[in-house]
Amino acid sequence: MASPKTALVIVDVQNDFCPGGSLATERGTEVAGLIGSYQDNHADDYAHVVATQDWHIDPGEHFSDTPDFVDSWPVHCVADSTGAALHDAVRSHTVDAFFRKGEFSAAYSGFEGEAEGVGMAQWLRDRGVEKLDVVGIATDHCVRATVLDALEEGFEVRVLTEMCAAVDTERGDAAFAEMVGSGAQLS
Repeated sequence: MASPKTALVIVDVQNDFCPGGSLATERGTEVAGLIGSYQDNHADDYAHVVATQDWHIDPGEHFSDTPDFVDSWPVHCVADSTGAALHDAVRSHTVDAFFRKGEFSAAYSGFEGEAEGVGMAQWLRDRGVEKLDVVGIATDHCVRATVLDALEEGFEVRVLTEMCAAVDTERGDAAFAEMVGSGAQLS
């Protein structure tokens, strides 16, 4: 059982990152379902549940007609689009705050987002949160960046690896190793 000062952070489990979306990960739908089931069975383990969302308006060179899939990507998660919405399997009614990021920039980390004008680090601190369990998409990009920023902000972080989907499996495994090397726990 997690401490009452623990929050579940659901990173970018959005339609465009799931099969059928413009920038799908192979396991996106599977991970969304696992997260939804986990929310059903572990709701009492968390003081808060937050979610991050790519929410692009004009992110500049982040969007490309000839993406390199490292720094530039096909158009995805356009603000207010179906692709930017959380996958239906995620229990969005249990989410206390949605941190939207990347309106005019790439913004990989959930800590770059805001909910009603408040950044995620401040929002969590204001509620006494000290520990984070992190799940989501994509392991090698937004999950990685969110975890590394969380550690830098002083939070204790555990990554629930089965509920993470990578763009590239090898880069996902390297991201997990980097997270551990920076102080995160894997579960």
